[in-house]
Formats: sequence, structure tokens, C-alpha cells
Amino acid sequence: MLESLMAGFELVLQWQNLMAIVVGAVVGYAAGALPGLSAGMAIALLLPFTFTLPPLTSLVLLTALYAAAEYGGSITSITINVPGEAGSAPTAFDGYPLTKQGFPAKALGISIIASLFGGLLSTGALILISVPVANFAIKFGPPEYFALGIFGLSMVASLGGKSWLKGLITVAFGLLITTVGIDPISGIGRYVFSMSLFEGIPLIPVLVGLFAISEVFMTLEEMGQGSLPYFKVSGALPTMQEVLRCKIAMLRGSIIGFIIGVVPGAGKSVASFIAYGEQKRSSKNPEQYGTGVLEGVAAPEAANVAVVAGALVPLLSLGIPGSAAAAILIGAFTIQGLQPGPLLFVKEPGLVYGIFAALLLGNIIMFFMGILGTPVWTKIVTVSKEILTPVVLAMVMFAAFAESGNSFHMWLALIFGFVGYLMRKFDFPVAPIVLSVVLGEMIETSFRRTLMMSEGSYDLFVTRPFALIILFIAFAALAYQVYRGINDHKKTKAQGC
Repeated sequence: MLESLMAGFELVLQWQNLMAIVVGAVVGYAAGALPGLSAGMAIALLLPFTFTLPPLTSLVLLTALYAAAEYGGSITSITINVPGEAGSAPTAFDGYPLTKQGFPAKALGISIIASLFGGLLSTGALILISVPVANFAIKFGPPEYFALGIFGLSMVASLGGKSWLKGLITVAFGLLITTVGIDPISGIGRYVFSMSLFEGIPLIPVLVGLFAISEVFMTLEEMGQGSLPYFKVSGALPTMQEVLRCKIAMLRGSIIGFIIGVVPGAGKSVASFIAYGEQKRSSKNPEQYGTGVLEGVAAPEAANVAVVAGALVPLLSLGIPGSAAAAILIGAFTIQGLQPGPLLFVKEPGLVYGIFAALLLGNIIMFFMGILGTPVWTKIVTVSKEILTPVVLAMVMFAAFAESGNSFHMWLALIFGFVGYLMRKFDFPVAPIVLSVVLGEMIETSFRRTLMMSEGSYDLFVTRPFALIILFIAFAALAYQVYRGINDHKKTKAQGC
């Protein structure tokens, strides 16, 4: 294996392959930072330009783009509270508060360090355990996906803020949003009063509305009252002590991201939310999360990038895409006359290990690009709010429109922006809505398909060992959060007396 990896490095270190990694990283950063432009969309846009390239050059270009796009979303999440996509939303929970405190460089620095850590660790895991892990993941069916979705929803305890009731209300609202559109099983329309809603309420308008447009409304209100806060911006990167303090968060996020990435269809949104929730849940001071905690940035960022290597496990080992972006990568293999799967390791070992080497090298290149770019990204924060606010509004409205070319989605973004504004005014958390929108369809379809498989019986949820274990962990974690919340409430009440 080591000899094959060294041979892969020899191939990747050729100038054209190195150039492909750099170009892929630059395009990926831009794609990740722009709201509405996902890694999969960027790969699809760049795919026609790879037709004439050699197979390895083409594939290292696209895989570098894939990895960089997962980091790119953190830039706008941290600096202006605009997640590039759902997977970047948890980064904003603590990243943007750090920016408001005047420390955007610390948040950006820890995000790129966590991305490097997650990328290298997950790529090492990809090299070592590709085939065994892929064989494990292929056993996941509807019961396991349902259990995974319920486990994800158990994160509401960590994301719901101070009030459990408000957290549950927002989760219920998010799940209600996912029922709009054509029923995925029966094909019957649900709550459809406009042709534009047949495909349901898309994620991007919900995301940019709740986070970005609500922030615009809050800023406009502060400007109108003449109370817009002014803060000095520090360009200081995180210290070594701060980085070491985040090591467990990065390790936890990397492991979660890799495992979730291996499971086909789960995706980085699930991984980043679970990583953030687990990090907050295991903390001795969970009440500090959401106020600017570096570990709250490190965990989801490590998970985001670790998902990339995880998604490549079933793709390379079994020819099954682990994500939408990985599905498009299969097209890149096919164009080059290659068939992903077990035989690829036998027929094209140089190509496979070249991709592994490119991922390792690409993460290092992206790290230096991220560190060098940090002073540039921090300048965004110093721009006058009178200038930045309309620019952000225009950018997110374009993102809502560009995803499908439907102007109705711009109105949806504005509606959710107003909803997010009201929620923030009345101290309702917005994160659980995004979490439930991300997981809602997977939970519903997996639940109903399980019942179809078992002819209406619930037995499969307890007779399938993986599903039972995941459900047990989810309910145990939820029960622990309830117990800790009740204890904290009693302590607070006792101190108040």
C-alpha cells in the first residue's frame, strides 16, 4: 500500500496535476463562498472543461474542487452570517458571534485548521479502510436511514437554546415545511397552492432567509435607531493554545464527518449538524455555545471536509455515490472510460492512489491558501454596514433566484427572512428549522418505505441491529439532555431563591 501511495505522489507531483489541484481549490473556494452554488453544481459546471484532460488530471481537479468547496462556505458564514449551503450553517452559530466580537481571523483560522485536520485524517481513513467500510455502509436501508434522521433530530436539544419548548416548536415548523409539495411516495400534492410549490420549498431560500436576510433586517433596524454597534477588528489568528484546546472537537468532527460521508445519501448537512450538536452536548459549558466558542467552529468544519473522503469510499470501492457531488464525479470517471468499483483498484491502481495522494496534497495546499487569504476575508467585516448590507441582500436574493431560475424563490427568501427576524426578536432559535428541513424528507420517506417493506409492521426498527443501535443512542442522548436541562433549571431556580 505504501509503495502504491508513493507511486501516486510521483504522478500527482507532475506540473499539470499540481496546477489542476490549485485551480480546483480556487474554483472550489469561490463556489463554496457563494450562497446557492454547491460543490455538486460547481463540479457539473466545470465537468465539460475536463473532457480533453488526461484521466488523473481531470479527477484531481474535480476532487480538489469538491474538498475546497466544503471549506469555502465557512468564509461567508463567519464574516457576514451567510452560509454558502446548509452544511456551513453550524459554522455560523459560533463563527459569526466571534466576528461580531472583533475576532473574524480567529474563527477563520480555526476553521481552516480544522478543515486541514479533518481532510488529512479522513483521507488516511479512506486509504486504509475503503473496502471494509463501504461493505458496512451498503447494509444501510430505509430503517437505518430513518434511525439516522431521528439521531440527527435529537440534536435539537443542543441547538434549541435556553428554551426546550421553543426548540420543539421550531423543529415542528421545520418538519411542516418539508411536507409541502408532491408526496415522494404517493405522488399526491400536499399544501400546493401554486405551481412553484410542486417540488416543495427548497432549502436555499429557507437558509438565506433565516440567516442572511433576517440579519439584514436586524441591521436595518439598528441603523434606523442609530444604535449600530461599532467594533474593532483583530487580525490575530488563533494561538497554539487555542488550537490545541480544539483538538478533541476536530477529532470528533472528523470521525462523525467520515462515517456520515460513507453512508450514501446522508450528506454533509447531517454531518455538520451532528458534529456541532455532539460537541456542544459533550461540553462542560454548553450554555456558552452560540456566543463565540472556537470549538463550535472547529467541529462542524472538520466534519464538512471529512465528508468528502467518506463519500469517496463507496464511490471508489463499490461504484455507489455517497453524495450528490460524488454522483457527478461518477460522470467524470465514465467520460474518461473508467468504471468505479472493486476492479478499479486492480485495473488502475496508479489512478486510485493518485487521487489519494491528490487529496492529501490538496488539503495542505488549501490550508496555505486559506491562511494567506484570511487577511483578505477579514477586510469584509470592516466595510461600512451602509454599503455591505445592500450588497449582502442583493447577493442572497440572486442566490435564491439562481438555484432554479424561479423568481418565486426570491419571495420565499424574503418571507423566511421576515420569519427569521421575528424569531430572533422573540428569542426563538432558527437552527432547529434548518436541521428539520434537512432531515425531514429523509425521515418521512425512510419511515414509510420501512412500513412498506414490513407490510405495515414496526418490527424492522427493532430487528435490524444497526437501526436499533442508532435509535437507542438517539433516545438515550435526548433523555440525557432533558435530564441535564431539568437539573440546570433547578440549580438556576435555587440560586434565584
